[in-house]
Amino acid sequence: MDNLDIGAKIRTIRNRKKITIAQMCEGTGLSKGFISNVENNNTSPSISTLQTIAAYLDVPLPYLLLEKKEHMQVVKKEERTYSTMNTLKIEHISSKGGLWLRSVEFPPEASIGDAHAHEGVECHLVLEGKVLAEQGEDSVVLEKGDSFSWNASVPHTVKNVGTEKAVVLIAVYSNTELNDFF
Repeated sequence: MDNLDIGAKIRTIRNRKKITIAQMCEGTGLSKGFISNVENNNTSPSISTLQTIAAYLDVPLPYLLLEKKEHMQVVKKEERTYSTMNTLKIEHISSKGGLWLRSVEFPPEASIGDAHAHEGVECHLVLEGKVLAEQGEDSVVLEKGDSFSWNASVPHTVKNVGTEKAVVLIAVYSNTELNDFF
């Protein structure tokens, strides 16, 4: 459990909630020395003991068991990266595991190119403009506020069919790396 750094999490939560070690001892029935050892990662508490601590601190037990890489990741707007594909401007908003979120700006008449397929599923929300979404025999024009989703293993394409730029928020989930796409 060393790579989980449970002790530091417990200490951080306790300090943020302005709870003293003495108060925690009283509330959990654990000794001051034991809590100190837990917070300094000098001992590995049982799941039952962790449940007692989590309940006292009013946090879910699974949170204490998350590895650092599994914690919330934050990307501030000014830290986002951008790329281009054809004439599209792609804003890389966030990603976690096999899920990623991008905002794609389509100039008038621009498209993602020829229909293509890849592993995974996609969900889209049209934020601005008018786009044509095509997959197989399905073809639909969507406008601001409309959404669509599909299994990405079937060839698909999206094109701006309006006279103004179109912006589409795209969430993709796949078990494989999608570095080739946006």
